[in-house]
Amino acid sequence: MKARVRNVRAGDLAQVAAIDAEITRLPKPGYWAQIYRRYGGARRQQRFFLVADAAGRVEGFVIGEVRDWEFGSPPCGWVFAINVRPGARLAGLGTKLLDAVCAGFRRAGVNSVRTQVSRDNNLVLSFFRSQGMMAAPIITLEKSL
Repeated sequence: MKARVRNVRAGDLAQVAAIDAEITRLPKPGYWAQIYRRYGGARRQQRFFLVADAAGRVEGFVIGEVRDWEFGSPPCGWVFAINVRPGARLAGLGTKLLDAVCAGFRRAGVNSVRTQVSRDNNLVLSFFRSQGMMAAPIITLEKSL
């Protein structure tokens, strides 16, 4: 599948939300409108919301940003969302999206990228491992409230 990675546009939002809902089974239109306001629109130097566009159809997306000094670490890129339409998987779009956001992180002056993955999400965990990502020096802790 031939697709180009580009900045998200307002007209892409419904397709992004549909991809997410197809995967998570949770429609979240309000959430995606909020994410677009924060990461979409005008190009931002340290925030990225990119889509894989194949002939006008959004086949996947990635969202990330450069974060500074959380957890005592130097600035690095954080990927907090990446999804590819299930019917478009295995076409290299996830790799293309991750490469594009990492290029943006490098332009922003950072030399590492991090993400968090649910330990039982084997599909996403396998994808990130196939991209050379491994356990970071940070452990996530959680407490029920």
